Amino acid sequence: MGFIAKSVLLTLLALCCFTSSVLTTALPPLKSPIKLPTLPPAKSPIKLPTFPPAKAPIKLPTFPPAKAPIKLPTYPPAKAPIKLPTFPPTKAPIKLPTFPPAKAPIKLPTFPPAKAPIKLPTFPPAKAPIKPPVLPPLSPPKFMRTLVAVRGMVYCKACKYAGVNNLQGAKPVKGAVVRLLCKNKKNVISETKTDKNGYFLIYAPKTVTNYGIKGCRAYLVKSPNSKCSKVSKLHGGYMGSVLKPVVKPENSTVIVNKLTYGLFNVGPFAFEPVCPK
Repeated sequence: MGFIAKSVLLTLLALCCFTSSVLTTALPPLKSPIKLPTLPPAKSPIKLPTFPPAKAPIKLPTFPPAKAPIKLPTYPPAKAPIKLPTFPPTKAPIKLPTFPPAKAPIKLPTFPPAKAPIKLPTFPPAKAPIKPPVLPPLSPPKFMRTLVAVRGMVYCKACKYAGVNNLQGAKPVKGAVVRLLCKNKKNVISETKTDKNGYFLIYAPKTVTNYGIKGCRAYLVKSPNSKCSKVSKLHGGYMGSVLKPVVKPENSTVIVNKLTYGLFNVGPFAFEPVCPK
């Protein structure tokens, strides 16, 4: 560190001396120079220490020269290209034979024009169709209010078909009781008995008309024969049969004592027989 500080001081002194000399030579003298005070001589310069010479530079080893580049072998030139054999020219093309020109096309004979088409006679237009007269729509037939009469038949089944809804071999019952019950505002009951042919006809009370037969039912009530007295379920004889109007208009009404009754069908009804086992 002491050596470096001394060298810095020396460089500063040298710079000061250089600048003062430059200023004195470049500028003209102005006023009489001021006499600077004489300073005592400076101390003798400090001798820098002498260092031993540095080591000699290290010599790099010298290597032998590299080998000469390898020369590539030279090959003989390739063989000359093989020449293809030359063939003789082919035969001249065969000329096709020339045929004489075909005959001129045959001209078809020209026929005279056909006769003009026959014009059909024109008839005068037919008369417009006569429109039938438009009739007013037919009014539905009026359903006349009548009294009610119920008819039907009563039989006794054959033993062969006991318990089966079959009247084959059945016999008519005389004196069987049949009841007509109408449940409208009031319960109205009418009863009658069958004739020798098993036929019955019940006339409902005058308070019952064909307008209120929805609540009417016909029942098979009683048999005069104890050996055939159980009412069967055939056609609702036990539970009550619905009244069915007669379809044919000529047979749909009956007049009794100048009163018109509308006829309704039920049944036929039947009793179950008591058969020997």
